[in-house]
Amino acid sequence: MTDPNTHQPHPGLHPNLHRLAERAVSGAIDRGVTAATAESLTAGMVAAVLADTPGASAMLQGGVVSYANSVKSGVLGVPGELLDAVGSVDGQVAAAMADGARRVCGADIGVSTTGVAGPEPHDGKAVGTVFIGIATAEGSTSFPYFFAGSRAEIRALACGAALERLLAALPS
Repeated sequence: MTDPNTHQPHPGLHPNLHRLAERAVSGAIDRGVTAATAESLTAGMVAAVLADTPGASAMLQGGVVSYANSVKSGVLGVPGELLDAVGSVDGQVAAAMADGARRVCGADIGVSTTGVAGPEPHDGKAVGTVFIGIATAEGSTSFPYFFAGSRAEIRALACGAALERLLAALPS
């Protein structure tokens, strides 16, 4: 029989994601920092794997699943002109999404994901193209990635990259 107090990982997620999430949660708590997510490509995976971690309520403010451009602009404040000009899969969009998550959720750090999981290209971007955004009080930026694999693998790899970038953004 399973102990109900034992941490049970979310089914289907790679164990490495849980290790990264545990490091991000404990690192944020140790530093008194909060975080929020804005997720398009990963559709809530980053927030879910953080929330799976005991103690996450001390650092996870919330998250926005912004699969539609109308949510990116209407909720997160990504400029519609930017979305019209570059599409949803872009580094500037990822940075603006992270900034929006930080602002909307009242967090110290915002992290975002946008990209193409496939099976077809999107907005002229190849399958596997991913951008992770990070926003802090000092500003926002993004990091480009290219992942190979199935739709599920690309989304899991993007989730891992977002957790790694969140860890790297924690103050020293």
